[in-house]
Formats: sequence, C-alpha cells, structure tokens
Amino acid sequence: MNRHFIGLMSGTSLDGVDGVLVEFCSPSPLAVRAHAHRAFSPELKRELLALNTASAHELHRAALAGNAVAQVYAEVVRALLATADMAPSEVVALGAHGQTVRHCPGAFDGIGYTVQLCNGALLAELTGIDVIADFRSRDVAAGGQGAPLVPAFHRAAFGRDGESLAVLNIGGISNVTVLAADGTTTGFDCGPGNVLMDHWCALHRSEPYDRDGAWAASGSVDQALLAVMQNEAYFSLPPPKSTGRDLFNPAWLTRCLNQTAAAGQVIDPVNVQATLTELTAWCCHQSMARYASDASQLWVCGGGAYNADLMRRLVQRLPQVKIDSTEAQGLAADQVEAVAFAWLASAWVDRRAGNLPTVTGSRGPRILGALYPAS
Repeated sequence: MNRHFIGLMSGTSLDGVDGVLVEFCSPSPLAVRAHAHRAFSPELKRELLALNTASAHELHRAALAGNAVAQVYAEVVRALLATADMAPSEVVALGAHGQTVRHCPGAFDGIGYTVQLCNGALLAELTGIDVIADFRSRDVAAGGQGAPLVPAFHRAAFGRDGESLAVLNIGGISNVTVLAADGTTTGFDCGPGNVLMDHWCALHRSEPYDRDGAWAASGSVDQALLAVMQNEAYFSLPPPKSTGRDLFNPAWLTRCLNQTAAAGQVIDPVNVQATLTELTAWCCHQSMARYASDASQLWVCGGGAYNADLMRRLVQRLPQVKIDSTEAQGLAADQVEAVAFAWLASAWVDRRAGNLPTVTGSRGPRILGALYPAS
C-alpha cells in the first residue's frame, strides 16, 4: 500500500526549513512528490543562534522560538500540499526534526540531553496532520548520542549488497555513514561542515554563505591556522560521537585565530575562509580514511554538495573514491535529510526502531519520536 509522509528539517546552518512530501511505495521504495523551502527571518535566526548559549530568560525565549519554528514548518507543509494538490487527511504523519539549540548527550549527570525547538502541538494544530517530533531524546535516554539519526535511512536508500560505500552529509555539521559490504552500518559526526564557513562569510562579506566556494577558492590555506584547528580533541575521539554549535562556534574559531596570532601571524580573511573550507574537507577525509577505507563510492548531500570548491578539495583528498552528489542516486542533495525524517516518521507509525546502536552507541534499538495527534 502506498502511503504519504512529510519530512521537515532545519539544520545547524540555520538557513531555514526544507520539507518534502514523500510517497513510500512498492516496488520502488520512495518517491518525492514535492519539495519546499522557507528561510528563517533574520530575527528568528538571530534568536535561535543566541539560544545556543546561556542567556537571560532562556525558558521564555525558547518557548516563543519553538512557536515561531512551528509556524515556519506549517508554512512549508501548506506549500507541499498545494504543490501536490493533496489534503492533510491524505498524509499519514509528518516528521519534524525541530531546531537544535543544545546537544549534550551523556554530559553533566551521565545522561545529558538534546534540545530541538519546535512546538509539536502547535504544528499539529496548524496543519491538521499527526506530528512526530523529538526524535533524538529517546536514543539519548538509552545511553546514545542521539545523533546522527540518518544512517538507518541511508542504509535503506543507498545500501547495496556486497558493496562498501559511504554517504557524507555536509550541513552545518558534517556526518558520515559507512555502509559496509557485509550489511553493517556505522556513522558519526566528522566535525564542522558549513557552520564556520557561513559565519566567516557573513562576518566579512555580509553574505549568508560562500556561493560555490568562490571566495575560499580565491584564497590560500594558512597551514599554521589549519594545524591549530586540527589539534581539536574532538577529531581524535573514536565513534560513537556527535557534535554541534556547542563546540564548533565563533568562540572556538576566535580561540584558534588568537592562538595563531600569538605566534605573530595575522591572516587575511579570504585565507581564513580557504582554511575553514580545507578543515571541513580534511575532517571528512580523515573520517573516511579511518572508518571507510575500503569504500569505493562516496555520495554527498547537504548544502556542502553545492560548494564546488569544497567538492574539489574532497576529490583531491580521496582520489581513489568515486565522489558524486546523491542526485546521481535519485535524491537531490538538499532533500536527503528531510526525506530521512519522513522515513523516521513512517518508522514510528510502523513501530520500527529508528536508531542504530552501532551508530549512536545506545543500549539497543528504540522507537524514536513523540506523537502530537492532529485531533
């Protein structure tokens, strides 16, 4: 039986919401029937960014931000339904990731927490569709990292019997999924994706991102700064591991720049951008070299797949691997994560586990998400 689900994703890059309406069908596993994007307003983006760090009236502001996120999500849902000419009643459920503002699994009390802002009850009220949200908390409660959650979907969508390959998502944070030939799946966050590049571009060029990586391509990598950044302890941690703006943020970059400046070196902003792009390519390469050395193919998704300079650097670092966008596999690079959350919503409805203990380190498979019924 063919069923329709909606997936909604807003990532660490804070560029807004991507939504997809997906038909899960037979014999082909899925078909994207509609895709929509809505940017966050500058005011909401600033507030979500501010909520990543301790500040006054956090509970009040987070509640209002959750309402605002739900309203943007609802706009995307309405656009999807209009494009597909469908009624809300024709959609089984929607999977809403929410906007991560804190991610601290295992911290403080041995359990930790992860926070994705989105008022699921309000989203159900606005859309008239059952909402599945808060996917990460169940895995954290079971001792896992709560991230990344997309590898189970990557296995379902891209896995091939008897062939080892990898899927690299480069959003604000980069994460890799290793699909081994024997059917096992592993995955983890590599490190920064676009998050620092976007910040630096906005700071020095008043542009939200470095289009095609053109600014970075015009600069030169500063090897001293790169070495300082590569010394970050996170890169040498074994998986399971996950990260976010809690670590890779402007303050982290400032410390790296100050450490380099203390050695008597002031770096031109364009060369900092080139170095940040090289850092992203390097941490992805290191992850592949350590945990997917036998992978013959690498499928790239997320905003980073559209950064020509970053893709060029990946090809240079991994000459033995066939590298291409997931579009070559039938899924546009900017749709993969949203489709994954539609898939996770379908897993909840079917009472199937959505996590992989080999990825997150949880004590076992768990059904992920909480239900906000439409009525």
